Amino acid sequence: MKRLLNISFLLMMFILFGCHNKKTPDNIWGIRPTEATETGFAQQQFPKQELKPVAVAPGQTVPGTFRPDLVAVEESGANMVSMTYPSTSYGIIQIDKAMPREVRLKQPFDYSIRITNLTDATLTNVIVTEALPNGFELIGANPSAQKEENKLVWKMDLFHPKTTNQITVSGMGTSMENLENITTVSYAVQVRANVKIVQPKLELVVKAPSTVLLCDPIPLEFVVTNLGNGSAQNIRIVNTLPAGLQTIDGKSEVVYDIGTLIAGQSQQFSTQLRATRTGIFINKAVVSSASGLMAESAAIVTTVCQPRLTMVMTGPSKQYLDRPLDYEITVNNRGDGTAKNTVIENAIPAGVTSVEATSGANLSGTKLIWQLGTIEPEASKRVRVSYVPTKAGTVTNTASVTAYCAEAATAFMQTFVTGLPAVRMDVIDLEDPIEVGRNTTYIITVTNQGTAADTNIRIVCSLEDKVQYVSSAGETAGLLMGNTINFAPLHSLAPKAKAVWRVVVRGVRPGDVRFKVTMSSDQLARPVEQTEATHLYE
Repeated sequence: MKRLLNISFLLMMFILFGCHNKKTPDNIWGIRPTEATETGFAQQQFPKQELKPVAVAPGQTVPGTFRPDLVAVEESGANMVSMTYPSTSYGIIQIDKAMPREVRLKQPFDYSIRITNLTDATLTNVIVTEALPNGFELIGANPSAQKEENKLVWKMDLFHPKTTNQITVSGMGTSMENLENITTVSYAVQVRANVKIVQPKLELVVKAPSTVLLCDPIPLEFVVTNLGNGSAQNIRIVNTLPAGLQTIDGKSEVVYDIGTLIAGQSQQFSTQLRATRTGIFINKAVVSSASGLMAESAAIVTTVCQPRLTMVMTGPSKQYLDRPLDYEITVNNRGDGTAKNTVIENAIPAGVTSVEATSGANLSGTKLIWQLGTIEPEASKRVRVSYVPTKAGTVTNTASVTAYCAEAATAFMQTFVTGLPAVRMDVIDLEDPIEVGRNTTYIITVTNQGTAADTNIRIVCSLEDKVQYVSSAGETAGLLMGNTINFAPLHSLAPKAKAVWRVVVRGVRPGDVRFKVTMSSDQLARPVEQTEATHLYE
């Protein structure tokens, strides 16, 4: 048969539970139900026990008055009281306290206090206080409690939803008075409001080639990124260009108004610059926002180069006709940039023939053209060409070289071409042998086998005493002086031309005679002598 607990005990519980402290709600946050708290309570979830009013036997009355949410029950032979605060219809905390119905004097016993969070919210600053009556000697408590005079105090910073904490108190009665252990609890309900703290962070990366030619556009790329965790508004990129660099339309500054970048977002922009001179340029850009964020790109170093071509032509300053004119043409790149699409052109001089050149030369009209390709800085390339002059005079050989982004270079050389006279003299007698008293004729022929005229050609003939001078004739008139015939000088004998003189003599005594001829000219360093033998007989 179920027994009712002492009415005074129940009333005392009613009074105590009506004294909960309500605190201002704070931020709501939770913990796993099985996680231990700092107070040492092991919080576990339990299905909520359904509490029913105690059945009263017919004719039996219960002294005093019960609140509807305060019910006395019997559980496993123990007295148990349960209370839901503030009411059973919207309960927040339920306290279940189980004590033995009776104990012996100075006999240790245990009783338990179970506190359950009935809500879906985390309660904070939960304080459980157990007032110990006179005549009760405390042996211990689990979890341990703070001892304040005749009270035990347990504090829980967090009391998680739908969890139950159990307290076990050990002690014994030291007097014959009834023990009234009074339990109170206070708590606060958390209301959590999250305010996210953000900090956007800008990063700017600028990319440009490290080396370009003066004639090339310079591609410039900007990448701005928000590396922070909040949005950045009214973002602007400003790139003030160093002297010597400008935009394609001639501006000295690059500006981009971007707007807003959310966290993690990037935007990319590109433009082209041009250099007005060669040199090394250091470029930086700055990105900023309306809220004062600012970032500077790393320094970008760009070297603007230009090839510089020089040309040298070597060859003979003087040459004879019919001899080849050999020229060597050398191109050097004295600049700091690569010479691309290098081309040499050599105009074929007038008055030459038999053109020969090194491999790669192409004949285009009156020009020889070499496609040399690329010449690196401080490198060189050379070609050779050979001509054969067809006439005397000055031959002027001219060449030029061009390359991408380089100024053209030229070279020329003049060669004085002259002929080389080469006169040859032949002397013969038309009749040999001759009878004494008869005549024979000597023919003197001078041929210019060279390529230039020979001048002031002089012929001198010497007679021996076995012959007698009869007459002379030829290109110039002859004059007999003793046994010597001097012909007047021949002013000029053109290349491949011939001059002929004749001397007639009569034999006067038998024997072998010698007809001696001496030739001299302006181009001959030494006279030329020739003797023709004639036999005279009776």
